[in-house]
Amino acid sequence: MKTVKDIMSTNCATVTTKDNVYEIAVKMKQFDTGFIPVVEDNKLIGVVTDRDIVIRGIAEKREGSATVEQVMSKAIQCVEPSASVQDAAKMMAQKQIRRLPVCENGQFIGVVSLGDLAVFEKSDEAAGQALSDISVNKNPAGIG
Repeated sequence: MKTVKDIMSTNCATVTTKDNVYEIAVKMKQFDTGFIPVVEDNKLIGVVTDRDIVIRGIAEKREGSATVEQVMSKAIQCVEPSASVQDAAKMMAQKQIRRLPVCENGQFIGVVSLGDLAVFEKSDEAAGQALSDISVNKNPAGIG
């Protein structure tokens, strides 16, 4: 049985609370992503999505110098790397999230995404069902 550790991405861009919205946007462009974990001492304290920047940043008329804390999402679901891919897929489907941070002993170590599940999906029905459920019932926030 494959685990989250087998399919997760580990080369993730991150920011800290010392960064600002402009710096987040630059990292999103540089890494071609709409999801950036916020870490302090390797501990996940939140995430910033492109939607967070739009809703909590631009729509609130915040400057590019607005702090990470002003736009980040704090209620974050995590999964252990030892969890099965099926369990991660179920969690993502139930919570309607597209990206799920992976934490081990409180430390951020990676992200499992719908793309990771899509690759695995060909050999696993549960992961495929989660992918289908998330795609059909889109989470407008896309928060993970």
